[in-house]
Amino acid sequence: MSDASGRPGSAIEGAAPASAEPSRVIASLARDQVNLDLKTVDLCFLAGLYLKADKAALTSFEEDVLIDMFEQVCDVVEPGADNPRKRATHAIQRLRDQRMLARVDGAGIVRAGDYALTTLAAAVVQYFLADEALTRESLTLLTGTLSAQLAEVLAAARKATDPESWRIKVSGPLRVTVSELVSGIERRQRGLDAQQEEVQAEIATLLQADWFSALERCQLLLDTTTSTLNELNAILLRDTNQFQALLQDIQAIAEAAENAEAVETVQRVIEHVDRIAAWGSVRQQAWSEYYQYVHRYLRDVVRLDPDRALSQRLRDQAAGWPSSPFYLLVAHAPAMRLLRGLEARVERPPVERPLTEREAEPEWVEPENVHADIEALVLQVIDDGAATLAEVSERVLPKLPESLHYAAAGRIADAALRLARVPSEHERTRERPWAPVLTRLEVEDWSVDGRDTP
Repeated sequence: MSDASGRPGSAIEGAAPASAEPSRVIASLARDQVNLDLKTVDLCFLAGLYLKADKAALTSFEEDVLIDMFEQVCDVVEPGADNPRKRATHAIQRLRDQRMLARVDGAGIVRAGDYALTTLAAAVVQYFLADEALTRESLTLLTGTLSAQLAEVLAAARKATDPESWRIKVSGPLRVTVSELVSGIERRQRGLDAQQEEVQAEIATLLQADWFSALERCQLLLDTTTSTLNELNAILLRDTNQFQALLQDIQAIAEAAENAEAVETVQRVIEHVDRIAAWGSVRQQAWSEYYQYVHRYLRDVVRLDPDRALSQRLRDQAAGWPSSPFYLLVAHAPAMRLLRGLEARVERPPVERPLTEREAEPEWVEPENVHADIEALVLQVIDDGAATLAEVSERVLPKLPESLHYAAAGRIADAALRLARVPSEHERTRERPWAPVLTRLEVEDWSVDGRDTP
């Protein structure tokens, strides 16, 4: 983010107001014809002034100092250039027109003036000089500091009782301190993006120069960057969840206190924290795609053609195509003959079942009582003179269904024991013979003396 003069601001404090529409801002920039045209000598000139001011703690430069610095830069960048003093005058005016240098004295044209670097110039120089790639150590330090600061703001929000306390102890730290920490993380993210681009350019250069010998170096660059991104993404996923929890607590307290300024500030911080988390996942996915692409190239192209013979022949043939064109010839293959005739596919009708009435009226049937029937039959047979259990069973079983013969044999013996006179207990303990009944059963036989009457 930057202000109207190009000054790099924080992620929150320097943001455009919510009422500013992109179309209106773009129209105003087009109307003012804003542009930047910096040559190498201009950038080196600004970098020299920036470093000189930082080393000597200068806030401005006299015009003679500017001219001397430009002459030193010309000796390095363009040695032997004609009339460097005149070129310095034009360079100073050109940088003033582009808001890189500002005259800070009020003497006008009466005497030589004092000049200072603008925030736009400082931001441009810092971009080329700063080496702020995001690392595990720097990210851990920044996220830890940000977490501690948010915890302090949350404690202050719980104690705030009036609008002044909210403005000084909550909205102010969120707008300034927290935003500076967030912008520090985003600035280092941009540095890591630039570093990844340099890694990709280095891999391309290595493959062009060494080809097969660059495999190990390319693999090392890929693995190192992948490991760094995995660590950073894990830290961001862990810490951004904690940031969101603290910010939501602050927002809930601000809404309960009906402090609109604090609610809006917290919401903007939440949005920037979301953007930090989204950066991690997006970069992880983009690098994963690049990683897979390079690995496929190394595996399918470089390893299969270590001497670059095949690729060189392809380049030679492509370059010599106008003089000796080549073509791709494809032999005509006849259609396969079918050994059987084609049959039209018969659509079989779906299986259907006729609709029937599933509920049927109950039918009246005679009651069945097998136990009563067996007892009646046993009494009748005993009255007819049956003398043994085998004889009783032989006469009763044929009158019952065959499927019940086995179960009915035991019931017949029970009924005979209860309804007829049988031998004494002492007699029943003696060994008795087994007598066949019909063709499939045998029963332990005993004598039956007639019906037992009470």
